[in-house]
Amino acid sequence: MDIEALKFPVGKFVKPESITKEIIDAAISDVENFPNFVKAEIENLDEKDLNLRYRPKGWTISQVVHHCADSHINSYVRFKLALTEDLPTIKPYEESLWAELPDSKLSPFVSLKLLEALHERWVVILKNLSDEDLNKEFIHPEQSEKISLKENILIYSWHCQHHLAHIRQAKELRFN
Repeated sequence: MDIEALKFPVGKFVKPESITKEIIDAAISDVENFPNFVKAEIENLDEKDLNLRYRPKGWTISQVVHHCADSHINSYVRFKLALTEDLPTIKPYEESLWAELPDSKLSPFVSLKLLEALHERWVVILKNLSDEDLNKEFIHPEQSEKISLKENILIYSWHCQHHLAHIRQAKELRFN
């Protein structure tokens, strides 16, 4: 199988030319439902299954769940910064190094609980953004570009779908 297809089972993120209210609402729904979808995928897995990889040398299911918690915490903070500061420059993080820290050895169910609470709070913010709020931006220093909150909602909708597909792929393809 093609390694790029294994890395990006839902394709790479593509920003639509026009971001409508319907697109934003669907993306918020993806973010809102993500913890429940992850729970449904992993709740009956044993330790061996949680260590399956979605591609050779890729992350395990457990690592994917921990990564989602790390990434979504960062995104949540970026939303709050953009809503409370004038064009903040966000702090990137080394996701591969975070994935090696001791907390990544915990059960993925710890990160699932974190995702459930985090998404509950995050979605309240997302559902209450005004048009003005949606157009607020932050600067991502790695790309040196401005990212609007409405675009970031779509990025995280994609991120949810992307990693949910990784979990499903790991269960199906069963790489060790």
